[in-house]
Amino acid sequence: MSVLKIGGATVNQTPLDWKGNLSNILNAIEEAKSQGIELLCFPELAISGYGSEDLFLSKWYPEKALNQLRLLLDHCDEITVCVGLPVLAGTTLYNCTAVIEDKKVKGFMAKQFLAIDGVHYEYRWFSPWTAGKIINFDFFGTAVPFGDITFEKKGYHYGFEICEDAWRGSERPGHRLKDRQVDLIFNPSASHFAMGKSEHRETLVKESSIELNATYLYVNLLGNEAGRMIFDGEILLSQNGNLLIKNELLSFKPFQVKAFDLDNKAKPKAAIIASKFDKNIEFTQAVTLALFDYMRKSYSKGFVLSLSGGADSSSIAILVAEMVSRGVIELGIEGFLQRAHLDYTISTDDPVREITGKLLTTAYQGSENSSNDTLQSAQYLAESIGATFYSWKISSEVSSYTGKIEKAIGRKLTWEKDDITLQNIQARVRAPIIWMLANLNNALLLATSNRSEGDVGYATMDGDTSGSISPIAAVDKYFILQWLRWAEKSLGYKGLEKVNSLQPTAELRPQERHQTDENDLMPYSVIVQIERLGILERRSPVDIYHILKHELDIDSAQLKTYIQKFFRLWSRNQWKRERLAPSFHLDDFNVDPKTWCRFPILSGGYKEELMELEQIDE
Repeated sequence: MSVLKIGGATVNQTPLDWKGNLSNILNAIEEAKSQGIELLCFPELAISGYGSEDLFLSKWYPEKALNQLRLLLDHCDEITVCVGLPVLAGTTLYNCTAVIEDKKVKGFMAKQFLAIDGVHYEYRWFSPWTAGKIINFDFFGTAVPFGDITFEKKGYHYGFEICEDAWRGSERPGHRLKDRQVDLIFNPSASHFAMGKSEHRETLVKESSIELNATYLYVNLLGNEAGRMIFDGEILLSQNGNLLIKNELLSFKPFQVKAFDLDNKAKPKAAIIASKFDKNIEFTQAVTLALFDYMRKSYSKGFVLSLSGGADSSSIAILVAEMVSRGVIELGIEGFLQRAHLDYTISTDDPVREITGKLLTTAYQGSENSSNDTLQSAQYLAESIGATFYSWKISSEVSSYTGKIEKAIGRKLTWEKDDITLQNIQARVRAPIIWMLANLNNALLLATSNRSEGDVGYATMDGDTSGSISPIAAVDKYFILQWLRWAEKSLGYKGLEKVNSLQPTAELRPQERHQTDENDLMPYSVIVQIERLGILERRSPVDIYHILKHELDIDSAQLKTYIQKFFRLWSRNQWKRERLAPSFHLDDFNVDPKTWCRFPILSGGYKEELMELEQIDE
């Protein structure tokens, strides 16, 4: 066998953007040709986009994707291209990879295992293909092999595992490919981002190259494709357990191409790669790319943020500033502005700060219960990154609403009787004016809820939950607090000094009541542990108690109280989680009922389970 130059191409696609998606694919093909690549693989469902949701149920949608495939044929005269798309065979829809060579479709490989856990609902749209089955498919008048097929190029025998196929252990198609003596296995994927996931993928790819006795090439989609899921655009190649190719993840570019000389007669010339993993870096890169894609794909002109001076809103402000910094570094000033559909003329020698000022507008909305510390924290942070900053009081709006309701019910509201009411009105009156600012700027309003608040409903609906997108709703508060300290030191955001010196508080009660988030709830470190066991691992309250009794240095009675409080608040506040702004999927799990965690809005609220917990003898 002679040397075969193979490659992987990741692309940042968007459902229904047929022209843009096709352009990314064609540009990647041209780049691959310029690198001398002879066999190129694109990710899963690259033509349509993975996040097409119920568009896949339409007859016309897969038909349109097939027509887009036909438009690629004339561009595949000197290169073999493998590209993913939905294919309707008869009345059944399959998730396929098409192989194009010499301007013809050589065949369609159909996915055999569908993802149904976590954020995935593939069985809603697709059917799994049967191993070993091959049929003929009518591709615009030409009969083309369809199903469980393999291919050959310059003496190299190659096949496919499509995303979930590779994660099925002993059942995976790769074992049958090994029996068929393939030399090369492609894994075109649409694998959503989660912190720490890249490390697992590397392990899969390296172990697969040994176990399946083949060169293994993995290629993933890129970017915030459709609003919630983020794809990191990872391209990996391994031989004999050695990782030889790995690209820069979470790129702001529309596509990336990586090449490799496949020569089974010689040792690979590429150096073995040893990756380093840091969840703080992964989180930063994922959210900044997701914000950039969300802004440009919605044709918004920037962001508006109610900047309280506290941890959550401050973290989001930093993420927007870092979005500009990363984007300008990778794309250049003109490339960043052009890709974001922005028409600016840069007039200073600090373009990142100048662009941040144009893209990010912040406002501190103080009440009678707000402190000077948080005002200074917010202003100092905004000025440090160049964000536009406003400050105003909401006292008159609070007084107006309070006065009207007091007149209606014939009594004064007091903190002793009406605590929640008096807290919530302050959060709610902030929403209309900050929405006005977002409308004036044609900008996205950023909601500031985190996952810990989503767990227990520690947020005011139509108040601090208001927004077009909620960037940190999928990560816990404990993570956010440590990330802010990391961002101050490692990313150099000195404007976080004041933020990191403050104890988290909603500042909705009078200051003499010394309100803090953890006094209202419980320590965030405890919420994280209960959440991990109860939501991610789906354990019962009693199981959680027995586990945490040994893991945490907390009095048994207090631990019971914390667990009881968590599950009561969790059950009571599902309706809030149903109404939170769309959020990015960033961790192993989230509490968004549309993408990961479904729970009944009305339920018995763990009454029997919590009673069982109460009856446990110490």
